[in-house]
Amino acid sequence: MARLKITRASGEVVLHISPVVEVAFEKYTGKGIHKQFRDEERQTDIYFLAHNCLQRVEVIPPFGDEFLNTLISVEVLDDDDPKG
Repeated sequence: MARLKITRASGEVVLHISPVVEVAFEKYTGKGIHKQFRDEERQTDIYFLAHNCLQRVEVIPPFGDEFLNTLISVEVLDDDDPKG
């Protein structure tokens, strides 16, 4: 399973993904997560995943500009990526 590397404006780096986040993403897009990334990956999808991950462990603003302003970057890491 790939993971997200979420770098926040505070400098904090969070690595996260879970089955429940993947299922929520598939409900949001109407497609399997791997198919969506292969065929139509959009940055909005990546940021939605980051929001979904973080909202499961802390209270954060709703998905939108206020939340996006708390991020520096979000990267999708493969299981064997040495960065994560």
